[in-house]
Amino acid sequence: MNISSKTATVLYRKNGHSCIVFSDLVEGEGVQANQFLIIDESHTGIIDPGGDLTYTPLSIEISKHVNLQDLDYIFASHQDPDIIASLPRWMLHSDCKVVTPAQWSRFLPHLASSFVTDKLKHVMNERIIAVPDKGMKIPFGRSHIIALPAHFLHSVGNINFYDPVSKILFSGDMGASMVDENPEAPVEDFAAHIPLMEGFHQRYMTCNKACRLWAKMVSQLDVQMIIPQHGRPFIGRTMIAHFLKWIANLECGVDLLSESDYQIIE
Repeated sequence: MNISSKTATVLYRKNGHSCIVFSDLVEGEGVQANQFLIIDESHTGIIDPGGDLTYTPLSIEISKHVNLQDLDYIFASHQDPDIIASLPRWMLHSDCKVVTPAQWSRFLPHLASSFVTDKLKHVMNERIIAVPDKGMKIPFGRSHIIALPAHFLHSVGNINFYDPVSKILFSGDMGASMVDENPEAPVEDFAAHIPLMEGFHQRYMTCNKACRLWAKMVSQLDVQMIIPQHGRPFIGRTMIAHFLKWIANLECGVDLLSESDYQIIE
């Protein structure tokens, strides 16, 4: 199911379980980013909610679907500002827990800004679920969300989230593309899409080995959609297979370094 409105696209809706993406909430000079809402009956979670640029419009849109005060989880794939800088606001206005890589869990309290109460600062660590390097299953409604290892892609501590009900992989920066229009539109011509991904992945992914191991892991899952944090989704087994083959063979990061990259400027 793929139902779009101006601000939201319903990726999946069946038997009380929904996945919704918001793709056009960043305004001004910010980088386009996708935010995700998962609902299972009365349980709700937000994946990679973003920073101050998205908090107000995202909270308004999400409130059309659920009661924000009842939010169960914030899922954060890594520590970047466009992933989780708005965290204190979500924690202040709900009793949500925060699922994030153990590598970054101890850094999140530093995000508590001056408007956050002393009470929230005191309990912040108690509300953080630190995901170990091997990943974990997080109970969610009648099922669970699987946190998958995505180390060094691009963050040294990085996880992806897989929803086994909708069979959607929320892949963070893996598969990200830089597009100016219609980021919610699925990729239809993979070869034409490569130039929108290649430079980003070559710069931000650490090395081919990490990409290759990740692709092998993902290929073992029953994935119907790969939805990155930036740009367009890959929908259907054929398009997903194209992406996994491409990323598994991509040289990137330290693979591309040479002595010319470490020169002293005269």
